[in-house]
Amino acid sequence: MPMAGEYTHWSLRPGPQVSWAVIDRQVDRNSINSPVMAELEVLLEEVEASGAQVLVFTGAGSSHFIGGADGIEMMQLDRAGGLAFSRRFQALLDRMEASPLLLVAAINGLCFGGGFEFAMACDLRVAAHGARIGLPEVKVGLIPGGGGTQRLPRLVGQGLAMEMILSGKLHPGQDAARMGLVHRAVPDGELEQGVDALLEPILRNPAYALSLAKRAVKAGQGRPLDQGLRAEAELFSECHTHSFFRDLMHQQLDSGALSTSADPSELTKEESK
Repeated sequence: MPMAGEYTHWSLRPGPQVSWAVIDRQVDRNSINSPVMAELEVLLEEVEASGAQVLVFTGAGSSHFIGGADGIEMMQLDRAGGLAFSRRFQALLDRMEASPLLLVAAINGLCFGGGFEFAMACDLRVAAHGARIGLPEVKVGLIPGGGGTQRLPRLVGQGLAMEMILSGKLHPGQDAARMGLVHRAVPDGELEQGVDALLEPILRNPAYALSLAKRAVKAGQGRPLDQGLRAEAELFSECHTHSFFRDLMHQQLDSGALSTSADPSELTKEESK
């Protein structure tokens, strides 16, 4: 198992708020194999422990973000091996969704198959105009095995997802933005600026609220509404263990930006309970 900071297939550019992770297997289309997955598990833990709020993923070079799962590894799988590979990859993407970090896919090139499944497990996606995005597995006699058949319908609806999966068509970055596959598309060469522009209004907000909001959204996926609402209420209550909101309200009351008919002494008394 790799140690934190010791990666063969990733490079990490840490930052106080935003860290960048680059997958670097250019000779293999930056594809995902078992060693890449093992290293990513450790990398996630390292960045989570660093105090950063955001982890941005991109691909080395200019041609590929992540070019699917590694074909050489997959061609050697039998049925049992295929099941094990799929479940491991799915578990990794589930782990990404459960991370307290906000995860961003900065899609700089071809992003297909497992690469797009990886991107869908991120919270936010920015694509270069020259990127091409989709799930082409049926073209090589496979189906998506990293959650694509489940996450894509949740992202864009079953009708569009079914067409994309059955046709295997790849979509340019600007089309992907219009379809809702990514949050925005930016000109080639401006991907980092595009990520910064997307994150700028987000990172003005308190870190704990961002993490709890992410958990609340994820908590309702695939569950009945009442279960999602219960999870939301629990996470909403957790916000009140922090003083940010109370301090903000007091500042607005003191400045006159907020007025109330309540007795200020009662507000102070309630807060001290």
